[in-house]
Amino acid sequence: MPDIWDEIGVYQREFDDDTALARMGGTSKQQAKESRQPRLPKPGQPAIHDHEYERNGAANLFMAYAPFLGKRHVKASGRRVRTDFAFFMRDIADIHFPNKKIVLVMDNLNTHHLSSLYKAFQPVEAERIAGRFEVHYTPRHGSWLNMAEIEIGVLMGQCLKGRIADRETMRRKVAAWVTWRNKQERKVNWRFTTRDARIKLKKLYPSIG
Repeated sequence: MPDIWDEIGVYQREFDDDTALARMGGTSKQQAKESRQPRLPKPGQPAIHDHEYERNGAANLFMAYAPFLGKRHVKASGRRVRTDFAFFMRDIADIHFPNKKIVLVMDNLNTHHLSSLYKAFQPVEAERIAGRFEVHYTPRHGSWLNMAEIEIGVLMGQCLKGRIADRETMRRKVAAWVTWRNKQERKVNWRFTTRDARIKLKKLYPSIG
């Protein structure tokens, strides 16, 4: 079973140039078309949007975030099924972190397993991709350990706040945000250690009487 101490231990490891630590997370964003033409902004006045809108489906957003490199990669898809997950895993391995061993931390969803690779690819290809990863899963109620979720919150606040009509518009906006944020190399200054955990989470440790 995933446990909190495994996650904290992973964050305290030292990684060489041949290994990358990546966090994976996901969210969804509703696509909504304007039902009426918005009133354009004027000096001292914001744009005005009608409260009614037309639903236009939803997009699933996968994020891979390398917290100590300050790099993130986001992909918008129509679903969050095993094959979508598998193709994103291939992107992580071959496009975003080529020639590296990838220590990947992610939530323990039913689709988030290396077995999903065999749903999308031939066995030889699935085995090749799987061999690039060392996977660690977050425990139940352990979302506070998920650095990718923190970065997803920034994405939603800075890039995806308002109405977005369609997936192509969303992809353009997300791509621009990723380029801008990666150029800044925004990193997570992770300070929570195993020693801190033993003090703050002492109820989770077995007592030795």
